[in-house]
Amino acid sequence: MKYLPLIIVSTLLLACTGQKEQEETSAPTAVEFAKGADISWLQQMEKSGYVFRNDDGQAEDCFKILQAHGINSIRLRTWVNPSDDPWSGHCSTEETVAMARRAKDHDMRVMIDFHYSDSWADPGKQHKPDAWKNLGFEQLKQALYDYTYGVMTALKEAGVSPEWVQVGNEIPGGMLLPEGSTDNWPQLAQLLNAGYEAIKAVSPQSMVILHVDQGNNNERFRWWFDNAEEHHVKYDIIGMSFYPYWLDGKPDYTTVIDDLGRNLNDMAQRYNKEVMVVEVGGEDNKPQNTYDMLRAVIQKVKAVPNGKGLGVFYWEPQGARSWSKYALSAWGDDGRPTEAMDAFID
Repeated sequence: MKYLPLIIVSTLLLACTGQKEQEETSAPTAVEFAKGADISWLQQMEKSGYVFRNDDGQAEDCFKILQAHGINSIRLRTWVNPSDDPWSGHCSTEETVAMARRAKDHDMRVMIDFHYSDSWADPGKQHKPDAWKNLGFEQLKQALYDYTYGVMTALKEAGVSPEWVQVGNEIPGGMLLPEGSTDNWPQLAQLLNAGYEAIKAVSPQSMVILHVDQGNNNERFRWWFDNAEEHHVKYDIIGMSFYPYWLDGKPDYTTVIDDLGRNLNDMAQRYNKEVMVVEVGGEDNKPQNTYDMLRAVIQKVKAVPNGKGLGVFYWEPQGARSWSKYALSAWGDDGRPTEAMDAFID
């Protein structure tokens, strides 16, 4: 056996020690709180000629404007075979991948929201894609798996690894009705698990979210996730919507914000899961109230014990009413973000 000279051994030891110290110094810190925006209308708005303006009134890329207001994450819906309708179409696989690539190019994290429909899916409508309408249950489950796998693969090939992926959008009554109704939890569980397995097969590090509306309604969430647990549904994160505007009576957020906080804490503790508000929004013509609501929602999510509150996403803040006719954006008639968007600035 040959022995290295002492000076070389000493040098190697110092180098290893220095490398270890450098690795410890550069070790990743806690994951940054997600301050997000669903901007799935953006491509259509840009194609229609809509001009986004920054706080100074200058035309600027919407991504840059959002970043200047603290947004670090982007959420994108994806539809199976959408139409070309500017408000209720688009969001195809190709368009979603292109948007996700833009987000990555701006150093933003990505959430993908599978609607499993050709258009809007929410508590009032969970329509199957036209191409899936006549499939038997086993075929439907396979179609869901194949479609999910295909979208995830296309994202991977584009160099995008989504941090979070939703299996279904606002599904308190289930999805892909009638087969995936909560009236038939065993079948719904199989569909949800097919989505989970397809996501993990392509991107094991992506965290899977299950999403229910009315984040202030603890009874609703306990009923839903108790059933999910009983039927062995696989998921990583509990996602919720919080829209006081859409609740009965349109209450001010101040009357229901504490209910949201209690529900966030209960979900994290009861199921040992991380939680997120994946959709929130307030009236565009009441920007101060919306600002105050957003600050309160962010505070409630950050206050979830053990760091289990991961983030808050505004739904279509850039979707100005002048273009979308949607009342809950955070953009003004002048093409600029309202002061509500300042809520995301630390």
